[in-house]
Amino acid sequence: MAMSRTTLRDAFDPACPIRNVLSRISDKWSLLVLYTLLLTDGPVRFGELRRQIPDISQKMMTVTLRTLEEDGFVNRKSYPEVPPRVEYTLTDRAKTLFPHIQSLIGWAKDNMPAIIKERQTNLNNQR
Repeated sequence: MAMSRTTLRDAFDPACPIRNVLSRISDKWSLLVLYTLLLTDGPVRFGELRRQIPDISQKMMTVTLRTLEEDGFVNRKSYPEVPPRVEYTLTDRAKTLFPHIQSLIGWAKDNMPAIIKERQTNLNNQR
């Protein structure tokens, strides 16, 4: 059974925490949204997040923020104003994730030239 973004348990190993967590944050947008919130270091409105990540659709931003909120990575605060104002901040849990993300970013930067070279080599070998 394949795991989707909203799957909370894997049929083959329901106790596996890495599968569970990665299924929720390793999609195309979640880490980018979390990282953007980290860099702003304060409440961010929905529209500002969209401006900072221009290639995400409104629907995907909404889905991503809801998923991150469900898992306790993002706080959502709604203000009873016209027009409505909603702000997002990182939770303490999300902030503890960032040293690990920084390690992954560092690893990616160190290894990207070799990965690109391997891709090119494999692409050339397939021709």
